[in-house]
Amino acid sequence: MPDHILKYFPSLNSSQMEKLGILKSLYGSWNSRINVISRKDMDGFFIHHVLHSLSIAKVISFTSGTRILDVGTGGGFPGIPLAILFPGSEFTLLDSIEKKIKVVKAVSGELHLDNVVPLRRRAEEENGKYDFVVSRAVTEFQGFYKLTSKNISQKGNNSLSNGILYLKGGDLDNELRFLKERVKIWNISDFFSEPFFETKKIVYLPSVYFK
Repeated sequence: MPDHILKYFPSLNSSQMEKLGILKSLYGSWNSRINVISRKDMDGFFIHHVLHSLSIAKVISFTSGTRILDVGTGGGFPGIPLAILFPGSEFTLLDSIEKKIKVVKAVSGELHLDNVVPLRRRAEEENGKYDFVVSRAVTEFQGFYKLTSKNISQKGNNSLSNGILYLKGGDLDNELRFLKERVKIWNISDFFSEPFFETKKIVYLPSVYFK
């Protein structure tokens, strides 16, 4: 288990530490057959993928029974690390590309993550209702909001109201100007000290603001 994960999440139990600790070897094995993570990015795997995914856990601790949809999950981020951290919540990991969902199925199976539901489907075609939609910057936020707002139910049971939690980097002023004061933004650098996170953010839009 890498020290920089344990440093920020010291309350992990032995099962969570074991599962997070073997993620790199699992993805390394699959990546040699199906390229779901860039080869050069594997060197920074735990920071760039696992810790980045877990930043969401710094703004919300999902209650048992919470339903989360991970749109454009790729090989399983942020969904799989979050599913390890919140075994009482259900994570549907959606992607339109078969080979990526194949990796999600294999990795979640190896880790015995019964709370992960891999789903090969376009976001436009998914009509299920969830408490939260999460993603790592699959498109501009406005487009993502229009695509996924239909999937979020109004009634929730978490410290944050139901809504979208979006991992995004860079200057977001222009991209988010249409939402004005409706979104809340956290700088991930406030939680993690690694240079990788200097420009990374979590964008949260509560469903109460959906039109």
